[in-house]
Amino acid sequence: MSKVFPLSETESIGLLGYGLVGTALAQRVIAAGWSVLAYDPAPEARGRIEATGAAWLASEAEVAARCSCVVLSLPGPAEVAAVVDRMLPVVRGGSLIVDTTTGDPDSVTAVARRLLGEGAHYLDATLGGSSRQIAAGEGIVMCGGSPEAFAAVEPLLRSFAATVFHTGEAGSGSRMKLVLNLVLGLQRAVLAEGLEFARSCGIDPQLALAVLRAGPAYSRAMDSKGQKMLAEEFTPEARLAQHWKDVGLIQKQGRANGASLPLTDVHETLLRAAAEAGWGALDNSAIIKVFQ
Repeated sequence: MSKVFPLSETESIGLLGYGLVGTALAQRVIAAGWSVLAYDPAPEARGRIEATGAAWLASEAEVAARCSCVVLSLPGPAEVAAVVDRMLPVVRGGSLIVDTTTGDPDSVTAVARRLLGEGAHYLDATLGGSSRQIAAGEGIVMCGGSPEAFAAVEPLLRSFAATVFHTGEAGSGSRMKLVLNLVLGLQRAVLAEGLEFARSCGIDPQLALAVLRAGPAYSRAMDSKGQKMLAEEFTPEARLAQHWKDVGLIQKQGRANGASLPLTDVHETLLRAAAEAGWGALDNSAIIKVFQ
């Protein structure tokens, strides 16, 4: 195994992907004292990058060539594979690639092997929490990778997360993220169904939410999504379509493992209905619209 570059407080951190989560990550990393060199191919991305105080570069390869630590915040595994293809010719031995994308564990393992073959170290540092929670430093990180690489990036991870877990080898962070998303997504769906059930019973949904938050049925989803559901304020913190994609990854992993996931199968049907109704770009709390 090649050496791991130490993460200096004075070096620049690369960031590829400047969507909702990528922007929140950049804000946290810059606030912690690092400079950020970033790229995103979206036409409007340059203005968004520069507005956060990061520097815009012209390509993924330029970011990888100038930074020994590059953070990925991409839509899914296909985008990760394509970006790694463009980075590989310039990635230096000892570099750290920190992938916060929710990915397919099999694809994650394949990417880790490819980068290791070039002497670089890959960590699947998946995130728990919406972009708003990450921007506030309230998220968590579930990170797979070698102990040496994890130790090198832990200070960076702690700049954007309240709690950091080392879950094992590369790929384990992605598997743990799927477990987290399974439970969290079902909590949102159950909350939406319960609030609409209360409405149908003639109970004020605001009162129902207060009772649920005070009693044994409580979950943090009620704090982060309850008022958004009731106010129908669906400005995205995490898009419904993105979670639908994640549920597909959960189902794929479940089939590979021989796991029984009947509730997830129902959840996928609900999310598909929401996406087909045109609500995929809204916040994932918009699942309540399926029950209305």
